[in-house]
Amino acid sequence: MEVKTSLLDNMIGVGDMVLLEPLTEDSFIENLRNRFDHNEIYTYIGSVVISMNPYRSLPIFTPEKVEEYRNRNFYELSPHIYALADEAYRSLRDQDKDQCILITGESGAGKTEASKLVMSYVAAVCGKGQEVNKVKEQLLQSNPVLEAFGNAKTVRNDNSSRFGKYMDIEFDFKGDPVGGVISNYLLEKSRVVKQPRGERNFHIFYQLLSGASDDTLRKLKLDRDFSKYNYLSLDSANVNGLDDAANFRTVRNAMQIVGFMEDEVQSVLELVAAVLKLGNIEFKPESRSNGYDESRVKDKNDLKEMCELLGIEQSVLERAFSYRTVEAKLEKVSTTLNVSQAYYARDALAKNLYSRLFSWLVTRINESIKAQSKTRHKVMGVLDIYGFEIFEDNSFEQFIINYCNEKLQQIFIELTLREEQEEYIREDIEWTNIEYFNNAVICDLIENNQNGILAMLDEECLRPGTVTDITFLDKLNTVCAEHQHFESRLSKNSKFLTDHSLPHSCFRIQHYAGKVLYRVEGFMDKNNDLLYRDLSQAMYKANHKLIKQLFPEGNPAKVNLKRPPTAGFQFKHSVGTLMRNLQTKNPNYIRCVKPNDKKAPRIFTDSLVRHQVAYLGLMENVRVRRAGYAYRQAYEPCLERYKMLCKQTWPHWKGPTREGVEVLMADLQVSTEEFAYGNSKIFIRNPRTLFSLEEKRRGCLENLAALIQKIYRGWKCRTHFLLLKHSQVVVAAWYRRYAQQKKYTQIKSATIMVQSYSRGWKARKILRELKHQKRCEEAATTIAAYWHGTQVRREYRKFFRANAGRKIYSFIMQRLMQKYFLGLKRDLPSMSPIGGSWPTRPYRFLDTAHTELRSIFHHWRCKKYRSRFTDERKAVFEEKLQASEIFKDKKALYPSSVGQPFRGDYLEISKNPKYQKLSSAMDEKVLLADVVNKINRANGKGTARIFLLTKNNFVLADQKTGQVKASVPLPDLASISVSTQNDGFFALKLKEGSAGATKGDFLLSSEHLIEIITKLRRTGATAVNHDHLDIDISDEFLVQFKQDKVCVKFVQGAPKNGNGASCKRKNNRLLEVSVPSTA
Repeated sequence: MEVKTSLLDNMIGVGDMVLLEPLTEDSFIENLRNRFDHNEIYTYIGSVVISMNPYRSLPIFTPEKVEEYRNRNFYELSPHIYALADEAYRSLRDQDKDQCILITGESGAGKTEASKLVMSYVAAVCGKGQEVNKVKEQLLQSNPVLEAFGNAKTVRNDNSSRFGKYMDIEFDFKGDPVGGVISNYLLEKSRVVKQPRGERNFHIFYQLLSGASDDTLRKLKLDRDFSKYNYLSLDSANVNGLDDAANFRTVRNAMQIVGFMEDEVQSVLELVAAVLKLGNIEFKPESRSNGYDESRVKDKNDLKEMCELLGIEQSVLERAFSYRTVEAKLEKVSTTLNVSQAYYARDALAKNLYSRLFSWLVTRINESIKAQSKTRHKVMGVLDIYGFEIFEDNSFEQFIINYCNEKLQQIFIELTLREEQEEYIREDIEWTNIEYFNNAVICDLIENNQNGILAMLDEECLRPGTVTDITFLDKLNTVCAEHQHFESRLSKNSKFLTDHSLPHSCFRIQHYAGKVLYRVEGFMDKNNDLLYRDLSQAMYKANHKLIKQLFPEGNPAKVNLKRPPTAGFQFKHSVGTLMRNLQTKNPNYIRCVKPNDKKAPRIFTDSLVRHQVAYLGLMENVRVRRAGYAYRQAYEPCLERYKMLCKQTWPHWKGPTREGVEVLMADLQVSTEEFAYGNSKIFIRNPRTLFSLEEKRRGCLENLAALIQKIYRGWKCRTHFLLLKHSQVVVAAWYRRYAQQKKYTQIKSATIMVQSYSRGWKARKILRELKHQKRCEEAATTIAAYWHGTQVRREYRKFFRANAGRKIYSFIMQRLMQKYFLGLKRDLPSMSPIGGSWPTRPYRFLDTAHTELRSIFHHWRCKKYRSRFTDERKAVFEEKLQASEIFKDKKALYPSSVGQPFRGDYLEISKNPKYQKLSSAMDEKVLLADVVNKINRANGKGTARIFLLTKNNFVLADQKTGQVKASVPLPDLASISVSTQNDGFFALKLKEGSAGATKGDFLLSSEHLIEIITKLRRTGATAVNHDHLDIDISDEFLVQFKQDKVCVKFVQGAPKNGNGASCKRKNNRLLEVSVPSTA
């Protein structure tokens, strides 16, 4: 029987914030703290998951946990990210609804880890198979590549994502992944040239310098010392817990799994090295005759090495750092760059080079992981994007990041309300409008095409004349001064207010998460994101194939005088596309919260969490969820959970579940205003009503538990008493049995004793009579024998004296020979022909007979042993005998082959379907089939070939295709050459003038050399009328390769690549075979 569980069972704090009572910000924070202290890092707000970063490993992500949450209802178990992932996956697979999972939170809150957990869960629960596993592995291995190039160490997070990522995972109709598409948003490319104190550049720079081999660094013209590169900060170069060398190997392996070719990986590393070299280029001023300063490169060594890496002419790039060409219609104006402009151009090139490389990586990964079929697929999107940012100094990056979060908040509220409304309509519950803050007015302030902040920023960037960040601020003050969510010093002063916290060069926006102060310095430059056309054209002239792809605008044949779109315009377009994409999918939300700034476990900072709860809009989310009915549950699990509270529904309700719930609620006298009946669910308005039901259920369960305990204890005591009673009866029976057995044994023993004494007396009496009778008979026999002997001696005394000696000698000799042969019969040795035992000679005069008998016996048992041989076994022993004659004491490999039987057909060529074509091509019976290595004269490396031996030919065929490469008649074989050492090399030398001799001799190696040569010699002797092949055993012999003769020399050396012999070409006339020493 399956045990039904619920989110409400064994709940620490409140598992779903919708049920929190009373709902205040303080109670919200306290509930999060209580659950965090008990290692409960996940909490629900309806179907939204709040994830607290524990900063340590917890045993809640095991394969057992995956199986626990698999195919379970969302509210059936305690809150977990696996529950959300399972709900999304099952909705996609079973209901054909496209899903998206939105993961938000500030840096260090665990967004990247949350996205990995979602992807790993989906990979674990979907189907299996070679192709499916390959797709899953590629999708998972794309993360290390993007993390290396897009993540960096910050003061808040050692592995902070400095870009937004949205991955669409595509599934087939069975729910198996078939591919994916990745989109990236706003890489923080300014980090390439400058990092705040205590932070690092992107991981890949440190991983490359730490983990690449010396040979790789030499090719990339790099040094392992971080301090030699201006773009790498030194105060945080080494991070505790980050092994850059090991991570570099992981990235290389991941790129290989995703599908990067080796030359593509090398090209990417060359561009990374070029960025490092670019940062070391420094400039000095040089005065010109017109009074202007011109920039010149100080030390051209780094410039030269960078140009060599990218295949650019040094003079072209050097000129691009000193001059700028401005084109207007048909006119070209060339102006010089001063030192500050040259440094700006250098940094702009570095940022663009790295940013475009990152975009190319994303595109390349998409090519590898995209679905192969063109049919429509189910899609699950995973959005891992930066959260709302409020720093002491907020600039253009924070502005567009917060704009993105405003859009996400807007779609979050809209989709949440839409989901609530759809469920109410589906359940026939009256929908009441919910009051909430609509941040559309803030989004309009930023993105309006006419007077939005981004539109005015683009307008200032494109306006001719002198434009600065201050003129942009003045324009904002003119257009947005009256907007309720916009504040600046001028707009404040126009309302006769003074705000000293608002500097003159700043403006403030009232976001949904709070007020944020933005400093306008750098807005224009960062929005323009200009790269001089001279630098683009210089990059396009590079011989490096990847550079041409990254800078297509540098093509002189396709000069475009239009200004490229601004960074703000591109980001606004990307966010719009993302929002339209999310609108078509069913949303699932994960809100990541960072408990402290120390990146330490078990520390909960109230103020920091309170700040994140505010800008993530979690309280607003709870209020929206609670505006109607706070809790809803299907009728069946509701009745199953609370049926013990009503006598009519306990223990089993026989009718429809809705009627059972109606009877239950009527019996409990719950106010009808507190709940409503839907088509398939009951809706409870106030959490207090739910907790009241839970309290009554808890009390009823305690009473039921007491009743069960009472009945169980009574049953246990009765059972124990009956067991004791039965045991007493059994013990008494066994004791009485034992007492009677003991008494019987004593009587029996006494009886046997009396009987034994009586029988002993009778036996001794009979024995005495028999002994007396026997002595009488023996005495009579002895007297008769003596008397007869006296009579015989008296009669034949005269004959005994003449022949006594000879007869006694003959008798004794016969007795000794009889004893000797009987002893041989008794101690006859084994019938094994290799047995060397033989009984010892008892008398010296039997020496010759003893030796002859041993020889006769040995020949006899050998004959008996041979008579049991079949013809096949006899042939095997003859081959073994011939192998001994050829190789014994001549070849070091021979002793190891003695115990190995000669199998002949090692490939089972007639049975193996792989070689069916080759087997059918053979007209004769195959005597031997094995895989050998044909040695190439050019490099000494071996190529696998199939060696076939028939009665009249030997054949070499391709191992993979079975195509015959060479077929040589055995009469054309002149001799065979092998070494004396422990190797498998042998040369088949052909007769001059034969048909096969045009291509030269064959130099082969095999693990079964002894068997191959033995069979060749036996078969060759038959083919050439018993003329034996010559076997040359020498450590140096000549081999004819076409027109040239090459010396093959065998030397002893240390083992390489295992313990086998290795062949290496020394020159055009010498191949050296290194054989490991056997000592």
